[in-house]
Amino acid sequence: IRYKIACPSNNNNNNNKNIEKMSRCCAECDTWCDSDEFSNNQWRKGPGNSRCTDCVNGWGRTCAQCSDYCMHYEFSNNQWNKGEGSSRCKDCVESYAYSCGECGKTFQNQNNLNMHMQVHRSRTVSCPVCGEMRFKSGANAVQHVESGYCSGCRGGGNARNQIYEFAKKQGRMRQYLTDVPMLTNGGYDYDRGVPEYPYCCPVCSISFRNLSQLMQHQDQKHNNHRMLTNF
Repeated sequence: IRYKIACPSNNNNNNNKNIEKMSRCCAECDTWCDSDEFSNNQWRKGPGNSRCTDCVNGWGRTCAQCSDYCMHYEFSNNQWNKGEGSSRCKDCVESYAYSCGECGKTFQNQNNLNMHMQVHRSRTVSCPVCGEMRFKSGANAVQHVESGYCSGCRGGGNARNQIYEFAKKQGRMRQYLTDVPMLTNGGYDYDRGVPEYPYCCPVCSISFRNLSQLMQHQDQKHNNHRMLTNF
């Protein structure tokens, strides 16, 4: 499709001339766009190969679930930040249900389903301090110690200090600490107190006040529900 438009008069050049304005279909979003919606470089690639400015700038992408091309406002910020090939549009997120294989309950996202699945775990995890076996996960057992009610480690403040001292001395735990002990001539310096947020996730860099919170995060987000068995 081609049509003529009048070019604004210019006394220096192109006076009283017409330019030919064209339009074509964007090769990515399949939307009919005028020539000024393409960069010069994209326009020169010709029909079937030109991508409009919005597509070049990443303002639209294909939904990973329904395969429809959607503009950026059709994705939530969380989904958009997942990147090309992983983002699901709002319609898919709102309509798609994650189902529990045990009881059939449905959930809006995988994270909620993961949290729900803990309900179906058996109470086979023991407290690492008092040995009481009544917990569904390592995070629950450590939370029991952190509460200060564990018979083997009374007091919340004392428990927090003891857990942190234990964590600092575990070599594989270093990747989960925000304040890694410094190496000195006599070994590692462990006497630096407990930071406000001593634990962090090495995958997504989120910090946590308690070890149980980190373990819960590792379990739900990264499917690492046997974290303490690594140490």
